[in-house]
Amino acid sequence: MDELASVNGTIGRAEEMTIPVTDEGLLRGDGVFEVARLYAGRPFAWDEHLARLLRSAANVRLEFDLGAARAEVDALLAKAGAVDGTIRLLITRGGRRVAVLAPLPERGESVTLGTVEYAPTRVLDAVKSLSYAANMLASRLAREAGADEALLVTPDGRVLEAPTSAFFYVRGGALHTPPLADHILDSITRRHVLALTGASERGLARDELTGLDEAFLASTTREVQPVSAIDGRALPAVPGPVTAAAAEALRRYIDERTAAS
Repeated sequence: MDELASVNGTIGRAEEMTIPVTDEGLLRGDGVFEVARLYAGRPFAWDEHLARLLRSAANVRLEFDLGAARAEVDALLAKAGAVDGTIRLLITRGGRRVAVLAPLPERGESVTLGTVEYAPTRVLDAVKSLSYAANMLASRLAREAGADEALLVTPDGRVLEAPTSAFFYVRGGALHTPPLADHILDSITRRHVLALTGASERGLARDELTGLDEAFLASTTREVQPVSAIDGRALPAVPGPVTAAAAEALRRYIDERTAAS
């Protein structure tokens, strides 16, 4: 697919679009964003993403024109046609509305995780901000250690999430995910998986990772991706029956919603 972008309504090739270097979205990572997956040109759960964008912006005291942003995304999607990929919408402190179309990142059938110590920033709770340097560094550290992706764990040993994905795990046949009270992102895909599977929120200690039956990551771009190993320890089933059922339930739900839209 062509990587197109829109900056305050002007559409062009993503690599050629610009914003001023003085924009504090660039200088300080001061802004908010959302990413939705495109299925034949239709962004899945877009209203939910926009609602979270509004909450994030309000929490960092950033005003923007939602109507203009929505119209600019619609124009960009109309120009692109029925493509699969992602739509990313950024709102910067400098007042720019930036929408970017991109192909899906390449993913394997499963993913290996490496734990990386991470302390959530309380002041940014419930904010999907542009300040993602810590998340990206965690991913790089995990890859340096031989894993595909990081699994964030607090200094006192609470398992949280992956840098850009929710973490689900199976113990004793039951599906769980770390609670929002542990200062993880209120992921939209996480919400759907919880609703579709009946999974429960349950805190997980780092030393419990060796006793997991199954695990998976869930996100806009991954949907449900099985975890095959954590810190070099292979999980018993990849994908296990609970993971496979969650993946099927989410895929069926997405198909039904996109067909009806």
